[in-house]
Amino acid sequence: MKVLVIGGGAREHALCRSLSQDSAVTELHCAPGNAGIAQVATVHPVDQLDGAQVAALARRLDADLVVVGPEAPLVAGVADAVRAAGIPVFGPSGEAARLEGSKAFAKDVMAGAGVPTARSYVCTTPAEAAEALDAFGAPYVVKDDGLAAGKGVVVTSDREAALAHAASCESVVIEEYLDGPEVSLFAITDGTTVLPLQPAQDFKRALDGDEGPNTGGMGAYSPLPWAPEGLVEEVLETVLQPTVDELRRRGTEFSGLLYAGLALTSRGTRVIEFNARFGDPETQVVLARLRTPLAAVLHAAATGSLDQLEPLRWDDGAAVTVVIASEGYPAAPRTGDVIEGLAEAEAADGTAFVLHAGTRADEDGRVLSAGGRVLSVTATGTDLAEARDRAYEAVGRISLKGGQHRTDIALKAASRAG
Repeated sequence: MKVLVIGGGAREHALCRSLSQDSAVTELHCAPGNAGIAQVATVHPVDQLDGAQVAALARRLDADLVVVGPEAPLVAGVADAVRAAGIPVFGPSGEAARLEGSKAFAKDVMAGAGVPTARSYVCTTPAEAAEALDAFGAPYVVKDDGLAAGKGVVVTSDREAALAHAASCESVVIEEYLDGPEVSLFAITDGTTVLPLQPAQDFKRALDGDEGPNTGGMGAYSPLPWAPEGLVEEVLETVLQPTVDELRRRGTEFSGLLYAGLALTSRGTRVIEFNARFGDPETQVVLARLRTPLAAVLHAAATGSLDQLEPLRWDDGAAVTVVIASEGYPAAPRTGDVIEGLAEAEAADGTAFVLHAGTRADEDGRVLSAGGRVLSVTATGTDLAEARDRAYEAVGRISLKGGQHRTDIALKAASRAG
């Protein structure tokens, strides 16, 4: 199978790493890729938001499968263009990707499907926003209705800050605050069959102790030793399958990756948000534990044959990812700094490895920072404590001027499991 992955972040590097280890994959390409992806796939320059460009590249490569990684190309309809060219594609249509592209659309689908979620109001004026904030009270939850690269949500007890965020967006969803721990659960679907993966937890705040500004994610771990028994089955039955069925009923079949962000509240499991693609950095830990070869699973979703797959096989151990971000992230990330120690951070037995997020290679072959989140250092182990130790040992071998990372990824969960 010849596979083309679209995107250039750590999520796409994780996908490419797994695909490169799959004996069924004879050629692996990525567009536009990054310095790390170039080590496992042939990279191509492409405007990933241009469906015609992506489809033309897929045709030229004679690709058997195209995997669209990020949300922006999906919402822009890139998967539609590839499908129209007659090439199997893993990723929903532009219309179905509105599940992530519009919080208001997602709420409407959840209402139709009877999916448990937070009560909410869609607001387009300051007066509506003020009324909604007062209806729910603090802490206030204000979400940009559109795509915001994982950073469009403000949760605050400061009413003025909540109003300011609402005013900065054309349309916002203001909703009740959901208490309890958060869980990310991915499911692969062909529009009918829904195949849940293993749950993970990510860390959105920039600083230890969940302090500091919201980010795209500073780390993740899987499995969740504290998660209630039967959580995956419950979410499949009450959230994932009803959502896929509702979209099909509306004539908007969702095929690809459906990501449910969940809160395990005192009143039961509630959906915080849906995404239409693999999450970053949760993908890094989930794929690190997946033992079933990835290409056949993604191809089955793209061709409507998921029901014919064998059950997925998983590693019994654990995986932890620690994100190294550039100085100034998330407000004003600095780029162009040399990254050293990458080879030293990789374990010969594959238990620790580095996935590139925002990197590029210069003319001398040096790897430079080229984004806010620069690297996802990932490690596996027999349990969370071992995976965590290996991840941080690898982080300690990497040098990036002004680089920052959290020191408490999976700390509580590892302590609890121990």
